[in-house]
Amino acid sequence: MTATRPACLPSAYPHRADSRVAGVRDNRSVAEQTFYEAIGGHAAITQIVDRFYAGVATDPLLRPIYPEEDLTGARERLTMFFEQYWGGPRTYQEQRGHPRLRMRHAPFAVTSEAAERWLVHFRAGLDEAALPPDLDERFWEYVTYAAEFMVNTLE
Repeated sequence: MTATRPACLPSAYPHRADSRVAGVRDNRSVAEQTFYEAIGGHAAITQIVDRFYAGVATDPLLRPIYPEEDLTGARERLTMFFEQYWGGPRTYQEQRGHPRLRMRHAPFAVTSEAAERWLVHFRAGLDEAALPPDLDERFWEYVTYAAEFMVNTLE
């Protein structure tokens, strides 16, 4: 996998994305709506993350990367991360500090194959959420880049 930064990502990854979107789903102006709000907020992110972890729970390659017996903690952390990243509540930062994604994943061997499996389960979450195509594409570009960014072990 070659890591190329999609145009939708800020150059200072992994800081928050530009969370504004073109198009609205309510009566506010475009400049007032965040990507978080446009995709459906907490409910949409929870749906995506829950479906993702349902796949991880039964994946023989990925499950060992998550040391917790119960994936509830990981599910909550990823939900908070995506909420903050896309312009929602800053609970992740308040509870855990800076995301430091590579540092937090450094103890685990993340291979290209693991990144691909991660994306399979994430794609299932996005498909289940059925976001509008432009919003799905933006979310998918981010997670694709993030998966490649996390690879830390050659196979």
